[in-house]
Amino acid sequence: MKKLTLVLMAIALGVLLTMPAFAAGPGGCPGNGPGGDTGYHRDKIFKKLNLTDEQKTKIEALVSENQKAIRPLREKMFDKSVELRRLWLQANPDKDKITAAQKELRTLRDKKEDKATILRFEIRKVLTPEQNEKLANSRWDRGPGFGPRGGMRGHEEHGPGMGMCQ
Repeated sequence: MKKLTLVLMAIALGVLLTMPAFAAGPGGCPGNGPGGDTGYHRDKIFKKLNLTDEQKTKIEALVSENQKAIRPLREKMFDKSVELRRLWLQANPDKDKITAAQKELRTLRDKKEDKATILRFEIRKVLTPEQNEKLANSRWDRGPGFGPRGGMRGHEEHGPGMGMCQ
């Protein structure tokens, strides 16, 4: 009876201590869900630009169209990554197959990056010259940052903490 009580208390303590880790849900950041970046940082920048409702609608349509266009690329990239991992796990990995798979994966990444570049240009076409200037002075085109997990320690826009979410 003592052992059972001790085991149940240990399980309850473990659940209690891990609850905060799961409280944020998938992605761990406000606005992030399954599938990666859902635009949390982008939305903060766009809020500073004072977009009109028409601009927001156009940009949302562009982003949605881009997501549909890159979905097959992302799926192929995932499949190719799995294939590459399996090739490396073989007892005698085939150098030619691994090299070919890596080359195909790089090609898919390049295509995805090209689509992201096109999206950025299309979004800039929707903005006014003043908004484009504000956007150029923002952190929008500079990527997620540096440091552990893309953190921006000490940066005024992101606060003192670690990670991308503040």
